[in-house]
Amino acid sequence: MGSEINRRDFLKCSLLGSSLLLTGKTLVSNWPLTSSPSLSEGADLSWVEARYYEKLPDREIKCLLCPRFCQLGDKERGYCGVRENKGGRYYTLVYGKVASLNVDPIEKKPFFHFLPGSPAFSLATAGCNLSCRFCQNWEISQMRPEQVRNINLPPEAVVTTAENQGCPVIAYTYSEPVIFYEYMYDTSLIARRKGLKNVVVSAGYINPQPLADLLKVVEAVKIDLKAFNQDFYHQYVRGELQPVLETLKQIARSPVWLEIVYLVIPTLNDHPEEIRKMCRWLKTEIGPDYPLHFSRFHPMYLIKNLPPTPVSTLEKLRQIALEEGLHYVYVGNVPGHPGENTYCPNCGKLIIERYGYAINKIEISKGKCRYCGQKIAGVWS
Repeated sequence: MGSEINRRDFLKCSLLGSSLLLTGKTLVSNWPLTSSPSLSEGADLSWVEARYYEKLPDREIKCLLCPRFCQLGDKERGYCGVRENKGGRYYTLVYGKVASLNVDPIEKKPFFHFLPGSPAFSLATAGCNLSCRFCQNWEISQMRPEQVRNINLPPEAVVTTAENQGCPVIAYTYSEPVIFYEYMYDTSLIARRKGLKNVVVSAGYINPQPLADLLKVVEAVKIDLKAFNQDFYHQYVRGELQPVLETLKQIARSPVWLEIVYLVIPTLNDHPEEIRKMCRWLKTEIGPDYPLHFSRFHPMYLIKNLPPTPVSTLEKLRQIALEEGLHYVYVGNVPGHPGENTYCPNCGKLIIERYGYAINKIEISKGKCRYCGQKIAGVWS
């Protein structure tokens, strides 16, 4: 076996994963269901040399991957917990070390304008370069690789398994793909040669050069915009807003498809005037055709004292975004809501009907509305 995936374990996981598709849950740290030679725990780390770092005197290094620019001495790790300086060389510890794996509908990411109805082979490693107090996958994102169960799955095995499972898309998701950049990049190269698509689900906390290189090998990126004010990012995310805004602009200038998710947390980032200001910025700096998803918050991780987002709040914010000229605005985490559907920005007809992650009908032909011929922004084939 070595680093090869165990087919029996994969089938067990796939059967469990299929039962989770309608619930929106991820299969976190449960792979495989029984012990096998491919399972690794504890000190089984990858020690693959990282990209994007600068060597400094006295065996120190400076990480250039994300805006934190961690400067580390020998045997120190970066903020993300998955990169370590060893003798003046910087290593990623999670290359091929998968902590979460599932087959998901592409709509779960969510991507609403990218190959609707496609199954996405979805994976993540431990670690994150942010510390969101409301993280839904904190069991892996806020852990070090030694603290979770991992499966050894090198890039070639990811692509082969995705092909065998009939998945045209590989999704780097759940935790923060930026921190397993090398693994994601190498897998994307192989996947692209085999005709598979690559999508990234990220908070966008990455420096311009690594992002530019990544955008050459992936087809779509979904960015979680946590709020539109720096105070929120400082207090609840432990990060900075401006680098995320720069990431959004950089993706919008590239050929890569972009979608944006805004998790609406009651009293913290749901102020109408701030949302209006954000939508004006998005229309001006990004353009009106990239989808914006307002997702419903549920109490999670370190924020359990707030109620779920009222649906009426989501509806109000969606209306603001539409008033400001954004063409595709969605209500998320409210199955059956009309705001899940796609409507033609020209004739107003319903052109994609959804219920949760399921597609009921599509009225788009060759990228255009079947009713009026309006071009609908997205990747449809």
